[in-house]
Amino acid sequence: MHVDEIVDAHVLVVGSGGAGVRAAIEASRYGDVVMVSKTIAGKGGCTTMAEGGYNAVLRDRDSVDVHREDTLKGGAYLNDPALADALVREAPERMADLVRWGAVFDVTEDRQVAQRPFGGQRFPRTCYAGDRTGHEMIMTLLDRLDATDTHLYQEVSVVDFIKDENGAVAGAIALDRDGDVVFFRSDATVLATGGGTQVYDISTNSAAGTGDGFAMAYRAGAELIDMEMVQFHPTGAVYPYDARGRLVTEAVRGEGGLLLNARRERFMKRYDPERMELSTRDVVARAIATEVLEGRGTSRGGVYLDVTHLPAETIEARLPVMLEQFLAYGVDIRREPMEVAPTAHHIMGGLRITPECRTTIPGLFACGEVAGGVHGANRLGGNALADTQVFGKRAGEFAGKAPARSGRIDPARIDEVTRMLDGFFEGAISPVDVRKDLKLTMWNQAGIFRNAPDLRTALGHVRRLADKRLCAASTANLLECCTVRNMCTTASLIVRCALLRPENRGAHVRLDADVATDPATSPFSHTYVSLTREGIERREVAA
Repeated sequence: MHVDEIVDAHVLVVGSGGAGVRAAIEASRYGDVVMVSKTIAGKGGCTTMAEGGYNAVLRDRDSVDVHREDTLKGGAYLNDPALADALVREAPERMADLVRWGAVFDVTEDRQVAQRPFGGQRFPRTCYAGDRTGHEMIMTLLDRLDATDTHLYQEVSVVDFIKDENGAVAGAIALDRDGDVVFFRSDATVLATGGGTQVYDISTNSAAGTGDGFAMAYRAGAELIDMEMVQFHPTGAVYPYDARGRLVTEAVRGEGGLLLNARRERFMKRYDPERMELSTRDVVARAIATEVLEGRGTSRGGVYLDVTHLPAETIEARLPVMLEQFLAYGVDIRREPMEVAPTAHHIMGGLRITPECRTTIPGLFACGEVAGGVHGANRLGGNALADTQVFGKRAGEFAGKAPARSGRIDPARIDEVTRMLDGFFEGAISPVDVRKDLKLTMWNQAGIFRNAPDLRTALGHVRRLADKRLCAASTANLLECCTVRNMCTTASLIVRCALLRPENRGAHVRLDADVATDPATSPFSHTYVSLTREGIERREVAA
């Protein structure tokens, strides 16, 4: 294949979710910006699907210090403290940006942004727009983006990064929806491709959540941390079959929803009697999974989430999307409970970044879910939308301030990528078959509860799948081959890091762990993995 188009920019932004759009808005102050979106901007990714809210300290009784403490404790003290500090300190300012740009959040009687309680937090600090908060945010951000000179390429998917002779990222090779090759050259690149829990059989992620950013950055030589930390949201829909895993927002519990097992027991009293339904997501997910495994779940393999004790008008006003979603399934949540079970939701790990969002590769910045370190071993609900704005702004600013790139681009690297694409026409197996096999393997052997034998089996199988010669029947499904290739890489990173961590920590539960640690005093820090090294960091622990 050959390059059909070359596009130059000062800053290239890969991804059009909340973090990517915020980065492009900021970077546009410093020079020409090109944003590449795998989907139609605003129609794909997780931000537009996010229902619950945005955490920010807006009340005198709350404080940044308490938000930081809640975030670190919720993250099992695996968070990078500098990143967590930036998140909590700047979240209120970025919320103010959204309101100034026209975002419509729910408000109190005195016209202040309303806040609801979310799990693992000592104060109600989650700002919301009903249960469609992410949609309100992304529409506001895209409207603001329209006021800049950013050039948006939609339904164009980056395949791999290109580096110059100095080892700096110099742009990316991409495919458009017709299978034509586009080369984007840039002085700085911002990676904001979101998460990758579509590597699991049951996931809340949109179809675009296939881990492309993790995989492409890994191949380019970036270091990733804590990839084993996969958050399973406690409450995903159980039925109908094609809706399995669809998110049932934490806002349901924040508004007073009760979790009940098949015996109608409020079972969270066994797992966290103080916080009950508003415990952290890792605790609630394990509690639900345990109830089901021990025979106290429903016949469909879930538990009940009940809001029937709430006034109908409260449900209609504050949970309209949930009401509409379950009515479509034939369930009126005003009169009967929902059935829910854990679903793969968010990857807390990702590219190692500095507070300026610099990765370990010159020229490459990262923000949003593709970056690691902000949320530690478990993310608090409401912190992800704040993350997109705080670190999207930071990534765009520091990428925008980057100097003009001086290194020469080696044409051989471009040829290498195009030869890889050509090779898919000579493949032997459908990417659809590999994708299905991979997702089941990850769900069954690298899910909520893990052990070394299952993880080693999963890793071996994932590697065999990665070695399959994927077949593209035409240029139209070249992208599908690239996507499944990325999914195999991301799955491998998750399993490799899960094998590296010998302890139970946050979302990572090793049933065979022979190391009993208190997260606050654990001798272990980040797992890390790159093309050249992998391992687990240790930290000094006071006696």
